[in-house]
Amino acid sequence: MKTTGKVTGIVSNLVTVQVDGPVSQNELCFITVGDTRLMAEVIKVNGQNAAVQVFESTRGLKNGDSVEFEDRMLEATLGPGLLSSCYDGLQNDLTTMTGVFLKRGEYTDPLNHEKLWDFTPVAKPGDKVVAADWLGEVKEGWLPHKIMVPFSFKGEYTVKSIAAAGQYNIDKTIAVLTDESGEDVEVTMTQKWPVKVAIKGYKEKPRPNRIMETGVRVIDTLDPIAEGGTGFIPGPFGCGKTVLQHAIAKQGDADVIVMAACGERANEVVEIFTEFPELIDPHTGRHLMERTTIICNTSNMPVAAREASVYTAMTICEYYRAMGLKVLLLADSTSRWAQALREMSNRMEELPGADAFPVDLSAIISNFYARAGMVVLNNGQTGSVTFIGTVSPAGGNLKEPVTESTKKAARCFYALEQNRADKKRYPAVNPIDSYSKYLEYPEIQEHLAQRIRPGWVEMVEKTKFIIRKGKDANDQINILGDDGVPMSYHELFWKSELVDFVILQQDAFDQTDALTPLDRQKYMLELVLSICDRDFKFDDYEQCRVFFKEVINILRQMNYSEFKSEKFNNYQEQLSKILDNGN
Repeated sequence: MKTTGKVTGIVSNLVTVQVDGPVSQNELCFITVGDTRLMAEVIKVNGQNAAVQVFESTRGLKNGDSVEFEDRMLEATLGPGLLSSCYDGLQNDLTTMTGVFLKRGEYTDPLNHEKLWDFTPVAKPGDKVVAADWLGEVKEGWLPHKIMVPFSFKGEYTVKSIAAAGQYNIDKTIAVLTDESGEDVEVTMTQKWPVKVAIKGYKEKPRPNRIMETGVRVIDTLDPIAEGGTGFIPGPFGCGKTVLQHAIAKQGDADVIVMAACGERANEVVEIFTEFPELIDPHTGRHLMERTTIICNTSNMPVAAREASVYTAMTICEYYRAMGLKVLLLADSTSRWAQALREMSNRMEELPGADAFPVDLSAIISNFYARAGMVVLNNGQTGSVTFIGTVSPAGGNLKEPVTESTKKAARCFYALEQNRADKKRYPAVNPIDSYSKYLEYPEIQEHLAQRIRPGWVEMVEKTKFIIRKGKDANDQINILGDDGVPMSYHELFWKSELVDFVILQQDAFDQTDALTPLDRQKYMLELVLSICDRDFKFDDYEQCRVFFKEVINILRQMNYSEFKSEKFNNYQEQLSKILDNGN
């Protein structure tokens, strides 16, 4: 018998319920308001009172309204049809809405129950299976979608029967399994899993041992992210966080992309909905949306649903990882998720931490980031979830609590800089403040040596040294003037500028420059370092002329439309003046 209760207090979407039976943390419940049932989640239990957060507007709710508890947590529905879909944080299918907005109390089914899928069995009668083992597969677009033993199953099962190859809908029983007690259990193509509990359908979770190629030079060359790794992109508004994430989504070496727009402005969400279906995947030549799922909660949606969106997105990623696929999760922005946590914490009058965020904010973020990673499945194959989130610190303050807490959890840090964005040097990633801890892993160093060339990490460190020395030299030039510093300072500055223009800056909208494979990155870095290694004497006019001509030739070799633009013309004009003046 289900537990019921009555509403005894309302503070916006935080509702206090007096219960008549047992309830548990994160349990779902429905509050009846007239003819409407509102979904809510238990976030705190204190004796006979339960604090629940409502995923909808609480307008019209009053004391005494009835509440019915479901004895289950908020769950994601998993099965064929997730790709190419657009959901909100509760996994309502936004393409089947009856109007511009979901009506209050309207919950749609995330999957199509009428569509037929071409099923091919993988297991056979008599096989011993456990949770997450593959029973068969269907084609979802061009990807193999594995039908698995439900993750909730405990112990070993025997396959009693399995459906023959053919077309079935997702509700068709495709296998009958017998548990250790001899009881038969029917399995369909779908299953449910609580979004706030990590899926454990694998044997082990080793350290990442190879990088995920993104095609973005400032990431792959200087601070690569591992396949199954974690990273985040903090920066002020307007510095290009969303554009950088979209470039990674389009070009990243992943089988499945999950975009989580968490509390984003409506115009940015509309851009995702309109642009993603039109993007062409550079790896396959097909539409990028065919291997993408979008989870969307705009900033005008309830904060409780905003929090749920990141967990729903991660659960879908873990589901596809259990199929042996490489999954990339991009969340924009985790700051608004943290703000939702802060809002609910304040309403419950909990002890606040820094900037009124919850005291356990760091633990919450760390637990979430820990769900990413590379895993070894029961059959020995591997799958991975690579997670890159963005952080939107107020005023670009990278010392605020969300950025600091995320730094402790993520292994890659890509700091966007307002100054670089103002100079139109995109991606506006600060190469000095940014880092990748994966470069310290012996497994990653060995992988880079085999994939690119021996000594690659040393070349990267040398490049970063040139950039740092160039910045220091530029600071001295700005303070003391051109004539107040030795010529060696100008040499350091212009070498760092060469690295900046060729390696760091990249045009995400240029057909040639948008995607840079690792082999081309190797060629470009070797070419740039070959010039920087030359022992030019900047107090010698002829050698100075040779250096700048070499720079211009390198830029021309890159053959980017960017270097035919006004920015390149200004750069070339600046070099020409130096040559003509003999400075």
